[in-house]
Amino acid sequence: MMTEIDTTALAVFIFFLALVTVMGFVAARWRRPKTLAHIDEWGLGGRTFGTWITWFLVGGDFYTAYTVIAVPALVYTVGAYGFFALPYTIVVYPFVFMVMPLLWRRAKDHGYVTAGDIVHGQYGSRALELAVALTGVIATMPYIALQLVGMTVVFKALGLHGELPLAVAFIILALYTYSAGLRAPALIAFVKDIMIYIVVIAAIALIPAKLGGYANVFAAADADFKAKGAGSLLLGGNQYVAYATLALGSALAAFMYPHTLTGIFASNSGNTIRKNAVLLPAYTLLLGLLALLGYMGHAANLKLDSPNDVVPALFQTLFPSWFAGFAFAAIAIGALVPAAVMSIGAANLFTRNFWKAYIDPQVSDAGEAKVAKMTSLVVKVGALLVIIFLPTQFALDLQLLGGIWILQTLPALVFGLYTKWFRAPALLAGWFVGFFGGTYLVWDAGWKPLHMVPLGEAGFTVYTGLLALAANIVVSVVLNAVMPARATARA
Repeated sequence: MMTEIDTTALAVFIFFLALVTVMGFVAARWRRPKTLAHIDEWGLGGRTFGTWITWFLVGGDFYTAYTVIAVPALVYTVGAYGFFALPYTIVVYPFVFMVMPLLWRRAKDHGYVTAGDIVHGQYGSRALELAVALTGVIATMPYIALQLVGMTVVFKALGLHGELPLAVAFIILALYTYSAGLRAPALIAFVKDIMIYIVVIAAIALIPAKLGGYANVFAAADADFKAKGAGSLLLGGNQYVAYATLALGSALAAFMYPHTLTGIFASNSGNTIRKNAVLLPAYTLLLGLLALLGYMGHAANLKLDSPNDVVPALFQTLFPSWFAGFAFAAIAIGALVPAAVMSIGAANLFTRNFWKAYIDPQVSDAGEAKVAKMTSLVVKVGALLVIIFLPTQFALDLQLLGGIWILQTLPALVFGLYTKWFRAPALLAGWFVGFFGGTYLVWDAGWKPLHMVPLGEAGFTVYTGLLALAANIVVSVVLNAVMPARATARA
């Protein structure tokens, strides 16, 4: 893969990054409220986003730069197994359609900003609130770091090395997020998504034509998989359960993350959320087309330092420099949007469920907004330090754990929407078993998110997050059944 600086590609890249930077600062005046000195306005955009803004925002922070890089890289490496992201991003939307409007209504009626707020309001337990909030923050940090991984791959393709380009990009991001809050990524998401759609449509239309057609693309990938003895165009019989459970578990976890919940809480109505559950699968089509770039990497006979380089290498090799720069800008902006929303979501959790709960219960609205702004800066700096000082693989391992961790907040957050039967101590015990039990299983498997369940002489492989969630629910149900009844439900 070329590492020399391509001045044309770099010029186009800088132009579009400068464009979204200006938009980020302009966003402070977009749909301007009376004041941004309120966490509802800074952290949730005033809860006024309609169908299209929500569509771009949620799509922008759900389908991230790392997704654009990692899904084709996984397909390039293992083949069909890498397509688990497609059923996962289909299964998730019936869940969103049914559950998220109820969660939005609970948050809207009581002025809740975070998942921790909802849990505390439902159960009156500071301990359970803190568990949910801490889980959200620590699961988000490596996710932000992985957006930096995506940007690092792009900078490498442009011939920019070292940490300085990354630091500059995130300093700019930090400044306009501090200024405009959630309005900044919401406005930039329009540009990001349009650019990504242009890039993907051009890629799937033109790359196969340059590689001899789709038949040759699949034949080349199949030949490479057979030659190395790993990967295939079709799932093997021992992969079915792992594939299905990984898709289901990922779907259940997806909208438990602070950044996706922030997009939900920023919507102006439950009906807006339902419309988005219908419209957002358009991104899944985009994701499926992106995944095919992994197979195209085989047909193009790319020489890669890492599978993560497959998408940038395709654009560098098969497109003119100006379009490669455009594609790289789309990917980089696709890192900035979710990183901004993730840092805002984590900052909201810290402010509401730690600072206000334990440090300054009487903090003013303006004080809350100020703490959230400062925390969002700290979160971004923390993610940058993870990438600079820790091996990238460590961030990857943490992200695998992040999905399993955040899944353990589902019972406390969702069950209370439908029943008042569960009580806080039982749910806290279930969270503890799922969180630490899931962490142990992943560590024991060499940081792989799959666990072998023995059955007779063989067995089957299951996504560890679902095993941990099952243990979480069982412990919660059993303890709740044997505990003396108490009227702890509030909402």
